[in-house]
Amino acid sequence: MKNNNVLKVYESDVLRQVTGDPIRPGGFFLTDLGVKYCNFLPGARVLDVGAGTGATVERLVCQYRLQAIGIDLSEVLIRIGKHRNPDLNLICGQGEDLPFPANYMDGIFAECTLSVMEDPDQVLKEICRVLKPRGWLIINDVYPRNPDGLTALQDLKLDSCIRRAIPKEELIRKLSNQGFEIVNWSDHSNLLIQLTVDLIMTYGSMTNFWLKSASCSSSVDPAVVQEAIKKAKMGYFQLIAQKTFC
Repeated sequence: MKNNNVLKVYESDVLRQVTGDPIRPGGFFLTDLGVKYCNFLPGARVLDVGAGTGATVERLVCQYRLQAIGIDLSEVLIRIGKHRNPDLNLICGQGEDLPFPANYMDGIFAECTLSVMEDPDQVLKEICRVLKPRGWLIINDVYPRNPDGLTALQDLKLDSCIRRAIPKEELIRKLSNQGFEIVNWSDHSNLLIQLTVDLIMTYGSMTNFWLKSASCSSSVDPAVVQEAIKKAKMGYFQLIAQKTFC
């Protein structure tokens, strides 16, 4: 769970016990919303960047009959997904270097993953390259409603969407610079609130959740994490965009 004394929250069984395999607020709610908004036809090629255990890939295949592929850098999560369903099309790789030809995908999902990438600009560049013209990008992620809290988030010694959350205006600018047209933005911070409630109900408090996640590590101070999250006023959103040029 640690790499260079940094806690990888998304690999934690402690979090997955509450969220299930989607490992994000709201489970598949925004996934389904995105599929219906984009009106993908059966057989459409879609990629899940940061697929984790492949929960979204499995749903896209079984529920919507899409040709879904997932890519994730975490061998731990891919192994869990393959153990659950050996037929899942999951590969290990980086969002910054997608192993697909140009203009190949009809749609790309990035669910609580763009904010954990080391180089989001390069990830968006790769996503734009791989998408077909007018192809869809669906981003479901956290964002700081108070950008003044970014420094405190970035100083946290944990690898999660919280640490590298991107402000709304900055994300829209990045997408526009990479050749995307913003089609829809919707706030779903209620899903993040509900996840917090579920974690408290399961572990007694958020302090207990962070302590249990960190286990024997001293790299995470729950009080510091909670203060940083409070200052940033974390929210949750869905953004849907289309490729216009690259």
